[in-house]
Amino acid sequence: MDPKAFAFLAAGIGVGLAVIGAGLGIGKLAAAALEAAGRQPEATGKLQTMMIISAALIEGVALIAEIFSLLFVIL
Repeated sequence: MDPKAFAFLAAGIGVGLAVIGAGLGIGKLAAAALEAAGRQPEATGKLQTMMIISAALIEGVALIAEIFSLLFVIL
């Protein structure tokens, strides 16, 4: 098999794992935030702010992983 084909396979697996990891992380984050808001409704605004910041950081890490995976194909 061609080495370029292995690079495409590795990039596909890497991107897939990054997306799955980000999805699971954001899902756990949302579940925990909703549970906390249910227990203490007056803290909903602060929880929402922390949740948005955390979700952005998780998405940023996933995007960096996708970029590195695709760089292996290019280089």
